[in-house]
Amino acid sequence: MGEGDVVLRRGWRSARLTAGALAFALVAAGCAGADGVDDGAGEDRELTVLMVDNPQMQDIQKLTAANFTARTGIEVNFTILPENELRSKVTQDIATGTGQYDVATIGAYEVPIWASNGWLHEVSSYAEADEGFDSADLLPSMTELLSSDDGLMYGMPFYGESSMLMYRKDVFEQRGLTMPERPTWDQVAQLATQVDGAQPGMRGICLRGLPGWGEMFAPLTTVINTYGGTWYTEDWRAQVNSPEFAQATQFYVDLVRAHGEPDAATSGFTECLDAMSTGKVAMWYDATSGAGTLEDPAASQVAGRIGYAYAPVSRTESAGWLWAWSWGMPADSKNADNAAKFILWASSKEYENLVGEQLGWSRVPAGKRASTYENPDYQAAASAFADITLESIQRADPVSPGLQPRPTVGIQYVAVPEFADLATTISQDISAAIAGDGNIGPALENGQKLAQQTGDKYQGF
Repeated sequence: MGEGDVVLRRGWRSARLTAGALAFALVAAGCAGADGVDDGAGEDRELTVLMVDNPQMQDIQKLTAANFTARTGIEVNFTILPENELRSKVTQDIATGTGQYDVATIGAYEVPIWASNGWLHEVSSYAEADEGFDSADLLPSMTELLSSDDGLMYGMPFYGESSMLMYRKDVFEQRGLTMPERPTWDQVAQLATQVDGAQPGMRGICLRGLPGWGEMFAPLTTVINTYGGTWYTEDWRAQVNSPEFAQATQFYVDLVRAHGEPDAATSGFTECLDAMSTGKVAMWYDATSGAGTLEDPAASQVAGRIGYAYAPVSRTESAGWLWAWSWGMPADSKNADNAAKFILWASSKEYENLVGEQLGWSRVPAGKRASTYENPDYQAAASAFADITLESIQRADPVSPGLQPRPTVGIQYVAVPEFADLATTISQDISAAIAGDGNIGPALENGQKLAQQTGDKYQGF
């Protein structure tokens, strides 16, 4: 799929989003472009920043006062929340215009939708005006992911990611097992049976079972894609109870129930990261961004003992997702210039070098800049996973991630406002099946009805 095809599908999708999002208030009538932003006179010298509770965000909280604040005089107050809570809080603040936060971490799903609704301030003009920021160094996958139809970026990537399989290479060696570089899900399931119990208390694999469209359904939707399933056909006919969707979901549920982590129904990214880094599981399929923590001796008990493979597949050639946690600010921000200073610093090469020098090069918030992967220090620290991460990001195809045409872009999500509530509701029923008897039938039948209600809104547009 060429770059032009991506742009065309993005514009086609936006027209549908506009029609489908009429129920969402446009709270940013006063949104200003580069020419409408004041010069910062009278702006507060204090910022409030809302962030998701991931290791990269914990790192920036540690480094800001002694570096950004010391240089600019701008104090930064951070609020860090778990992913599901963060999504709820940031939506309340930015989408409803309450103005509690100057900057928030928002994802690739939200950025184009919220930008088209006028809820976000563009950040392109600030980046272009700062020669030291080097916008041209940003990976094209990231700039496209965080841009709207007007060609402007409305989120600045803090780090980018795809997904991959992480495994204990020492355990595999002890068992005489080999992990293929590009495994199938059938191979992963078989390997899970062979490494389950390889060490006292060790389970075969960790997979997210925590409800949430961005928790469980992020990895699960990639499994659905590669099994030949999809949430919707190109003309918005729901496919939640289709044979392919059901087969993939049942496979996922059965695998985590048989060989997954204890309390899988309450395990998300954070819990699986902890389980892998403390030696409680032998494999983990999740975000490539988790590798930096796994390779950090200060944060991981298994640093240096992890192997990495591409996202497992079934019927497709690849299956990795595409995501960015980015910095965004409300469209009607009264502190835009100072917020932009923080955003550019947090996404800069300067900040990456700061993390590398003070916290360790494997912890760099990577996946967004080409120069990161040319940095000898980063290459040395991230040699086990850097190439797989970069290729997975570059190969990810948000336009055609499966076997059939899609109505919107997106690999692990459907890019319409209703998807968040829809997928979260269905995920609750699937999580209950993981915790219960494993029967996903009622969850998918109910999910089909809910999904078609959303699909009906978009048919004909």
